[in-house]
Amino acid sequence: MNSAQIEPAGRADQTDRADQTDRADQTDRASQHETLLDTGRHGIVFGLAGWSGAGKTTLVEKLIAHLVALGLNVATIKHAHHHFDADTPGKDSYRHRAAGARQVLVSSANRAALFSEHDEADEPGLDVLLSRLDPADIVIVEGFKAFAIRKIEIYRAEVEKPLLHPHDPHILAVASDAPLADCPLPCFDLDDIAAIAAFIGDQAQTIKT
Repeated sequence: MNSAQIEPAGRADQTDRADQTDRADQTDRASQHETLLDTGRHGIVFGLAGWSGAGKTTLVEKLIAHLVALGLNVATIKHAHHHFDADTPGKDSYRHRAAGARQVLVSSANRAALFSEHDEADEPGLDVLLSRLDPADIVIVEGFKAFAIRKIEIYRAEVEKPLLHPHDPHILAVASDAPLADCPLPCFDLDDIAAIAAFIGDQAQTIKT
């Protein structure tokens, strides 16, 4: 399914909130300083930006479930700390890596996983990681906030950190746990998953038009 068709059922009343002019304004905001990463391989690439503790991963989880229920092919990319390891000590793949293999690909009838070793100086950028994914309707990115992709800011007042959108032109909307005064961007309740998904769908349409 084409990602430009991301549209929760029964959202006709929501479509009035942003006409094509509004979408164009948001697209201009995202591209005014630098060209967005090429999304030709995927339907749309959308990031969630926010301070630690704001609830990015929780929102990603809910968005994935919602979008998959709409029949969309969803992929995710998450930036991790330097020394994370998703492998399990003692497993064959771990032993291969411990012996010195720089790449280990494990595959079964249900899934595959590629473990790739690199030095910190050679850490692949988001553009490289996007190219390694099979084409998807939507790629949700958590982290990589320095890269030029469309983003929604995740804001939670109790974290007591400043808002990011005044300094990042690629942030097109804010999802918050409380109303925000004088916010110039579309604002959503953190729990309104359907509305946030619909906004991403609106942005997907701007790519196609």
